[in-house]
Amino acid sequence: MTVDEAHRAPGLLHRAFSVLLVDGDGRLLLQQRAAVKTRFALRWANACCGHPAPGETVTSAAARRLVEELGVSAVPLREVGVYVYQASDPSSGRVEHEYDHVLVGNVSDISDSFSSGAVDPEEVAALEWVAVEDLEARLSHSPDLYAPWLAGVVSVWRGSTA
Repeated sequence: MTVDEAHRAPGLLHRAFSVLLVDGDGRLLLQQRAAVKTRFALRWANACCGHPAPGETVTSAAARRLVEELGVSAVPLREVGVYVYQASDPSSGRVEHEYDHVLVGNVSDISDSFSSGAVDPEEVAALEWVAVEDLEARLSHSPDLYAPWLAGVVSVWRGSTA
């Protein structure tokens, strides 16, 4: 089925991925989702998310989306776990019900990975590097500013590094 069909209420469980990019200081790259997104527009989320195409591996799909959304290439990704969740977007009525593969890429020199001006404005409104402790505090104080999967994705990553 299409991504659109999978996200109509009540939402059907399907594969997805979330990518965390971590810099040399241990900060995470967050993106503010573009205003035109059909689910959780203008909320802050991890570096990128998406769905693998039929027959496409999760890692290949994630690498493709990093280039398409952020202009980021040549970042090795490793899967650190899975986060299963369901969340309804009160603004659009769409539903996320995902078996979300969490992938992490370490980016020591971000200038080597970003293509200048390659961020897709149809996907991304803004970018910000944030320390994990600051993000966790923000998530607890203002959860409605963030995508509902972000805390779970970060938790899976943190658990994999313990």
